Amino acid sequence: MVKVNRARSTAPPDGGWGWMIVLGCFLVTICTRAVTRCISIFFVEFQTYFTQDYAQTAWIHSIVDCMTMLCAPLGSVVSNHLSCQVGIMLGGLLASTGLILGSFATSLKHLYLTLGVVTGLGFALCYSPAIAMVGKYFSRRKALAYGIAMSGSGIGTFVLAPVVQLLIEQFSWRGALLILGGFVLNLCVCGALMRPITLKEDHTTPEQNHVCRTQTRDFKRVSPCSTLTNEWVQTCLCCSLQQEYSFLLMSDFVVLAVSVLFMAYGCSPLFVYLVPYALSVGVSHQQAAFLMSILGVIDIIGNITFGWLTDRRCLKNYRYVCYLFAVGLDGLCYLCLPMLQSLPLLVPFSCTFGYFDGAYVTLIPVVTAEVVGTTSLSSALGVVYFLHAVPYLVSPPIAGWLVDATGSYTAAFLLCGFSMIFSSVLLGFARLVKKMRKTQLRFLAKESDPKLQLWTNGSVAYSVARELDQKDGESAAIAAPGYNPT
Repeated sequence: MVKVNRARSTAPPDGGWGWMIVLGCFLVTICTRAVTRCISIFFVEFQTYFTQDYAQTAWIHSIVDCMTMLCAPLGSVVSNHLSCQVGIMLGGLLASTGLILGSFATSLKHLYLTLGVVTGLGFALCYSPAIAMVGKYFSRRKALAYGIAMSGSGIGTFVLAPVVQLLIEQFSWRGALLILGGFVLNLCVCGALMRPITLKEDHTTPEQNHVCRTQTRDFKRVSPCSTLTNEWVQTCLCCSLQQEYSFLLMSDFVVLAVSVLFMAYGCSPLFVYLVPYALSVGVSHQQAAFLMSILGVIDIIGNITFGWLTDRRCLKNYRYVCYLFAVGLDGLCYLCLPMLQSLPLLVPFSCTFGYFDGAYVTLIPVVTAEVVGTTSLSSALGVVYFLHAVPYLVSPPIAGWLVDATGSYTAAFLLCGFSMIFSSVLLGFARLVKKMRKTQLRFLAKESDPKLQLWTNGSVAYSVARELDQKDGESAAIAAPGYNPT
């Protein structure tokens, strides 16, 4: 059995090899998300070659996107039980195989299977584990690290889109897919960069692991029957998975999951319908394409600058609030969009929406880590991105149906806007209730025994508040009056 060398550290190093992890994740987002966006460039070629309409060819992009998010938990399981390196390398091989096989397709069904399912599954094995690794190497500069890593999607799209178009013109769509398949093999190189790290919090329950190993050895020694041994191994594996996904029972994560569903529903349709809407209000084709370019470039700026800003001392403790602010502002932009019916008004919209879209995308892993902790981050991100799958699949068709039924884009944009605003309000309300509950419990602990409070100089209230804050993963330094950290 091959042993994986692990870097040992009591705390995230916030630098060093961590920047190579950021580089690896940056390249992973280029090879997964940017390549997925560039698949739409092939649609005209697919329509012409297979004599199919746009609706049929558009399913290829939907399947890739859906498979990437739907199988994200599988990527987390593979990286947790083997290693992040193995998972990303395996995903790179699968994604490359799908693209190469797609270059030999003779029908759209073949492309659904190869370019859609196989490539999407490969991307799923790479995406969430790479993002989770950044969270393990960074704490103090986590938002900046994620901003740089996630900007690969926008930068990759900006660079790859004209390159893919050139490849199609020079080598046809088959040759372009073949070359993309070779390019995606770089995911294997990215996987090699993902050196595992062991943090102090990864050893919070070593006694449980020791008991599990001891019981397994004892069971095998007492019961040589292979059938019973296999049953025990299956039971042990189920227990391991149960511990790994125990965060699913956390109320904070349930609220986050529900809010992600509404956020994912709202964010997807704009990238499909911004150009058609601009054309419907009299903007030229070239100007409409320019709006999408603005959206992509400003998205990159939002990734990096918002990550840097939320790492500043004044905002570091308010990253959760910044995430709510960014999602809510994108929702407000949606509500204003039906009133913007000229290019001078649509350009500021593209700038604003693109910036805050990049902002909250950067903060999704940060907020998830705040809720579940770094140890469960890989599994939690797998679930979070899994929850993106269904909204990504159904929201563009629903928006299209509303456009057909009403004859305008107003209803579709308003539904998306209210969906994102509801996502932000839901998380904000949950956080407010949580803060009020903690304040009430601290007050009750302080008032329950005044004499004891005088004798201990408030240490009872401090102890209770510290336990509450440790559960939430927050600092307890300001929990009670009279507490001196020295």
